[in-house]
Amino acid sequence: MMMALIFLAAYAAPIVDPDLSPTWVRIAELSMGISWAAFAIDYVVRLVLSRDRGRFVRHNVVDLLVVAVPLLRPLRLLQLVRVLEVLHRSAAASLRGRVATYVLGGTALVMVVASLAVLDAERGEQGANINGFGDAVWWSFATITTVGYGDHYPVTEAGRFVAAGLMVAGIALLGVVTAWLASWLIDRVSDLEQESQAATRRDIAALAAEVRALREDLARRQTP
Repeated sequence: MMMALIFLAAYAAPIVDPDLSPTWVRIAELSMGISWAAFAIDYVVRLVLSRDRGRFVRHNVVDLLVVAVPLLRPLRLLQLVRVLEVLHRSAAASLRGRVATYVLGGTALVMVVASLAVLDAERGEQGANINGFGDAVWWSFATITTVGYGDHYPVTEAGRFVAAGLMVAGIALLGVVTAWLASWLIDRVSDLEQESQAATRRDIAALAAEVRALREDLARRQTP
């Protein structure tokens, strides 16, 4: 997680501040190289120590992508969810709670990385209209929510590639949120039905008890 934070800061610094001194730019590049080496060594060592390497690769696809695609390294920050689960067990006790936590964390990270990537690709290009980090963040919000105002849009091939990935992420996010809300509504309806059934059973039991009492009273009255 620390290396992911270092990479994200080193990647963002020259993009957010284009006037950064050459010394700090070299430090940022060195930090990104060290973080890549750390992730690569971590993955290779765990792969070598694994008893079932095929299963290891299948269950650690994100780690492999982190090594293969540098921009995905901040996704390792999703490991922070484990800390959130300890601090907020009540919020993450159910599957919906964990899904919501992952979705919110993943969406925030994807938006930050996409904003940095599109700004890096667009700034200074001919006809570009995304020239500041604020413009890039606004564009990310409009894109990932599938609104697409059109006031800011990428004009370079690299920027459009980032936009395509963010669009896919936005569609996936919309699907997850819709499924989460549907699951919550189904659970609420199920709870109401269970409460209604319980109340009906209580009413029937009370009515049966009253009928028994009336029968006993009638039997006593008919006895000579």
